[in-house]
Amino acid sequence: MNALHGLRSVIRGHVWLPGEPDFDTARRPWNLAVEQPVDAVVEAADAADVTALVRHARATGLSITTQPNGHGASGRTAGTILLRTRRLDTLQIDPAARRARVGAGVSSGRVQAATAAHGLTGLPGSSPVVSVAGVALGGGLSWFGRAHGWVADSVTAFDIVDAEGRERHVTADTEPDLFWALRGGGGSFAVVTALELALHYAPSLYGGRMLWPAQHGPAVLDAYRTITATAPDALTVWLDLLHFPGAEPMVAVDVTYLGDPAEARDLLAPLDRLPSPLSDSRQPMSVAELGAITAEPTDPSAGLSRTELLTTLDDTAAKTLLNEPIEPLLSLQLRHLGGALARPSDSPHGPLTEPYALYMFGLPTDPARAEAVTAKQRALADALPISGRKPLTFLSPTESVADAFTPDALHRLRDIKRRHDPHHMFRANFPVEA
Repeated sequence: MNALHGLRSVIRGHVWLPGEPDFDTARRPWNLAVEQPVDAVVEAADAADVTALVRHARATGLSITTQPNGHGASGRTAGTILLRTRRLDTLQIDPAARRARVGAGVSSGRVQAATAAHGLTGLPGSSPVVSVAGVALGGGLSWFGRAHGWVADSVTAFDIVDAEGRERHVTADTEPDLFWALRGGGGSFAVVTALELALHYAPSLYGGRMLWPAQHGPAVLDAYRTITATAPDALTVWLDLLHFPGAEPMVAVDVTYLGDPAEARDLLAPLDRLPSPLSDSRQPMSVAELGAITAEPTDPSAGLSRTELLTTLDDTAAKTLLNEPIEPLLSLQLRHLGGALARPSDSPHGPLTEPYALYMFGLPTDPARAEAVTAKQRALADALPISGRKPLTFLSPTESVADAFTPDALHRLRDIKRRHDPHHMFRANFPVEA
């Protein structure tokens, strides 16, 4: 405990210890269904504070788990100091070079707001509140992944603090093994304080959501399969089965197209031949507005999720998805992958060759409901053609890195961990060490 109390003598940011006001709030993850036990919480004031913390931890035998704001938590944090990096909020855009320098605490939505004025984009996911660094460390699936691959594929450099408390600039040329591991292998190797990101042209964007009553599910899914069978890489289409509390079941299609709106409407013509939707928000939009398409919650809440990668969306799989109501699930989201995601990637994940990702989500309002949600997720997974592999950022708390990486990739990650952090100072949400 003396080592923990000594934190305040080396940290200029904020320190919370057990029993102090707001400690429980400070340690909570984004998913409030995950219990996250820690010995202390540190909010670093800047990169120098991170260096001071790592050196203190090294000298006193403490361990560190890093989360900007708690996304992706697994609860495997007992005995660690929880490091919050949200105040590392530097954001610099070089539009001529199409590069961004992004602090570890910078959100995806903030990057998009900064790049939109220059006709550029990062690789944002469905939520604008997740940190770019956290997403990149997990590989990262984006609205524009079909056009540009994993989020991690666009990272050109990392600024880190290593296990010896040294600040280092890591690139493919300076430290190829560590750079490879950081591009999707998780937070087991160092504390990332900033990263450099290649930006992509986005002079025009078309996107939005169409929504129908669930009775039109078979026709919507047929149209979805038709569109995704020949979709160009610039087009991303997701299908959602929704059943919100107090509302009738619905089916939605979410789209983005990096190109001319007229081209998008031609590509999406099968949707316009369906019955009139309840709503249709598709329109030309800014890359800064992507979070509005799915309108995911922007405050912490409790949830139970499970993701599977589908090897096909044939007639049998389609019937399985629509065979019965999704209740007690709140949502079932089918994401079209492929394109650049399926092409070679010098990252721990490598190419993502499965054509679809299925994300199943429910609310654990009480123990019985939680069990019903997990049972439904398990039944769907058992009935569908899944590969068994899944992206690191979509792992559930009960899963491990063995569910994300091939044995060869995991062996390489563990070797890099042993060389760069032999004493296991850094504890990731999903640790690579055995």
